[in-house]
Amino acid sequence: MQTVNDLVQKIQTGILNPLIGILFVLATIVFLWGIIQYVIMGGQGNEAAMKQGRKVMIWGIIGLFVMSAAWGIVSMLCQFFFNSPNC
Repeated sequence: MQTVNDLVQKIQTGILNPLIGILFVLATIVFLWGIIQYVIMGGQGNEAAMKQGRKVMIWGIIGLFVMSAAWGIVSMLCQFFFNSPNC
């Protein structure tokens, strides 16, 4: 018979952890794409493309911050409710 702790652990290890990892990768790719746009287009003197690259970089940083916060919140809640550091 499964307990609630087992169910939550399976949800976290099977769904949440991979999802957060994928979103970390996507946010990093968005940030790097913004850097590429800024550097390549900035070297050509295209101001509009530089602004767009800067905007993409900012959204990438925001995405990384949000994903870090989500990972930390899930970890804290798991430790608080189930008293397990690797829940």
